[in-house]
Amino acid sequence: MIIVFKPHAEEKDVKRVLDKVEKLGLQTHISQGENTLVVGLVGDTTRVDPKRIEVEESVDRIMKVSEPYKLANRMFHPEDTVIDVSGVKVGGEHLTLIAGPCSVESEDQVLQIARDIKKSGADMLRGGAYKPRTSPYSFQGMGSQALDYLWEAKKETGLPIVSELMAEKHIDEFNEKVDLVQIGARNMQNFDLLKEVGERIQKPVLLKRGLSNTYEEWLMSAEYIMAHGNPNVILCERGIRTFESYTRNTLDLQAIPVLKRLTHLPIIIDPSHAGGKWWLVEPMAKASVAAGCDGVMVEVHNDPESALCDGPQSLKPDRFDSLAKELRTLKELV
Repeated sequence: MIIVFKPHAEEKDVKRVLDKVEKLGLQTHISQGENTLVVGLVGDTTRVDPKRIEVEESVDRIMKVSEPYKLANRMFHPEDTVIDVSGVKVGGEHLTLIAGPCSVESEDQVLQIARDIKKSGADMLRGGAYKPRTSPYSFQGMGSQALDYLWEAKKETGLPIVSELMAEKHIDEFNEKVDLVQIGARNMQNFDLLKEVGERIQKPVLLKRGLSNTYEEWLMSAEYIMAHGNPNVILCERGIRTFESYTRNTLDLQAIPVLKRLTHLPIIIDPSHAGGKWWLVEPMAKASVAAGCDGVMVEVHNDPESALCDGPQSLKPDRFDSLAKELRTLKELV
């Protein structure tokens, strides 16, 4: 349920209404727009008699929310949310560029890539420390040591760090060393992990879409994080599984306008994991910006032929440099 107040409603009148619904055991979530104040009610809204609220002079109207996700719903928060990741703005009019290797392989590797992408205008450095791999025999990442290497790269370049959290036991370490905590596609519906992330992670969260999940399921996973205390969620479309086998996954560009309608949360596109081929990254990144995404996350490796993880989908630094310039120009045009 949503209460929309009249423009310029006085603070004392708003407080009286909020006190009335909170006494019924409901939580209130306030969204202050430029001219309108919107308050979302979470809990057993059957306890609320809309007529008793609508008689308040400060109330414009009351609306019921049919979707199961509340906090992530655009009706609760009509204006786009802009999330601050250690000084980098994600959402609104900003185009955020995230780049880096699929997996950290050495200190020299990640330092050199960080320097290159910084020169090209990247806003954040991505790098895998703990890697979810389909095969138990594949490279699983360097773990805590990789986070230390990423931290050194951040100290030199100033780029905030993006890395994937795999398990609850690493939460304290991620709170200390990572600026944007990624929840990967395989963990999108790991609800116990999502609850812990909401309660204990103090940084913004990048939530990737599962390989076969609907928009509603994706937003419900975001709702888990938000309902447990962390409102700073960024969505990431990384391709879904379809019948097509030529590409690794199929990038769902329709997700951008659909989510812009359904939610106020920012959406980042990952064209590297979608296609699985480096030559698909550039056209899909451009298409994503043209469709209105809030940012792009690209895998960049200085020696993709020798990469321990996902080399075929990684761009070399010089190609990322030209792509970054084109994406910035395209953002201005659209």
